[in-house]
Amino acid sequence: MKSVDAIVTLSALASEARLAVYRMLVKRGPEGYTPSELAKRLDLPAPTLSFHLRGLTQAGLVVSRRESRNRFYSPNFARMNTLVSFLTANCCSLAESPCGTDCQPMVVPVQQRKRA
Repeated sequence: MKSVDAIVTLSALASEARLAVYRMLVKRGPEGYTPSELAKRLDLPAPTLSFHLRGLTQAGLVVSRRESRNRFYSPNFARMNTLVSFLTANCCSLAESPCGTDCQPMVVPVQQRKRA
């Protein structure tokens, strides 16, 4: 990932509504949600949700698929994992002593994930 791509991706999340949409999609996983399901769960007007989904899709954070008459949106986990890898690629590379486990991604226990 290039710096410009990271900036675009991070910028797409720099909105309370977009972050809420993305987090809701992450909770759901690859199955995704239809826009109407998302709008209801997040209490967002359809035009507002559409605007935010378009921004997340353009940044590569969200993918959509059509099933019959419905369109489902789901998170692009590969894109987010690429972003996290980019952000931590050189972790502690200039430190005088190795930082060990500080550079490793934190695994959140299942009980805490359900509350998030």
